[in-house]
Amino acid sequence: MTPERQPILAASAPWLGALLNVVPGLGTGYVYQRRWRAYWITTALATGWFVLGALLGGTGTAPDLQAVDPRNQLIGLAGLLLLAAVTAAEAFRAARQARME
Repeated sequence: MTPERQPILAASAPWLGALLNVVPGLGTGYVYQRRWRAYWITTALATGWFVLGALLGGTGTAPDLQAVDPRNQLIGLAGLLLLAAVTAAEAFRAARQARME
């Protein structure tokens, strides 16, 4: 007998789900909440962001790896931080809403 989705989500702490989405890695809070669809969407978005950065970043040859534009690094970091903030807020909201129901 598998527990239903709503009681599992309601039993999770909202602040912990949010914190786990930021600190150890993107989507870890979703694993804690057992929300697999949200986890895989977050993983796909983060992977897509890395691939896009690699494609737009340059040729990727060995001498070019030392000359990475700091602005591109900041854009990449800002995108991942934005994704972490959005997923943390969403995980917090979902757990809090499940507790209220």
